[in-house]
Amino acid sequence: GTGARAITPTTTMNEPAFDDPAGTWNKRFEGSGYLFGTEPNEYLRTHADRLRPGGRVLCVADGEGRNSVWLARRGMLVDAFDIAEVGVEKAKRLAAEADVNVHFEVADCDGWPWPVAAYDAIVAIFIQFADPAMRERLFARIAAALAPGGMLVLQGYTPQQLEFKTGGPPILSHLYTADMLRTAFGGLEIIELDEYVADLSEGNHHVGRSALVGMLARKP
Repeated sequence: GTGARAITPTTTMNEPAFDDPAGTWNKRFEGSGYLFGTEPNEYLRTHADRLRPGGRVLCVADGEGRNSVWLARRGMLVDAFDIAEVGVEKAKRLAAEADVNVHFEVADCDGWPWPVAAYDAIVAIFIQFADPAMRERLFARIAAALAPGGMLVLQGYTPQQLEFKTGGPPILSHLYTADMLRTAFGGLEIIELDEYVADLSEGNHHVGRSALVGMLARKP
């Protein structure tokens, strides 16, 4: 989640300082531990059997690699990127320890060279650093990068998360609703789209009662 270090004295809690996102995330990832643990996100784990075995998968902003490495262990061909070089280096170590290959790159969501109709699946887990304008660009690129029949697995926090304060940014405009996702991904066939409350235990930064939305969708 977004901690106090992301807030400058000239900003309010509703206007965080994301002027240096790479620096912010590099600082968060610099410890020896894994911020969100080394196990995959539970929503991804639950829905992974819907992904085509051996398929080509993209993990968007995958941080320290917990989801990409787990998918590679399941036999997927995985690409992953993150803005934080420190996080990507830790992800590479995690992949080496698991004896799997993941194609990691250091890039932000606007700078990464999005291919079109290239992926059998795209995994987007808690990509909530994006403000509404960036999110619109990002979601459009995700939809375009899916191959026909490709699956999107997405999880995020809903506005109710502002009450729980157990992870994610304390900024309403960065949070997701089911209606927002239904509109943003109107070109996909939505298989599952639910808002729900559950207990998370993902490292030290996604812990406790959480307000979540999960979506599984297919490119026609």
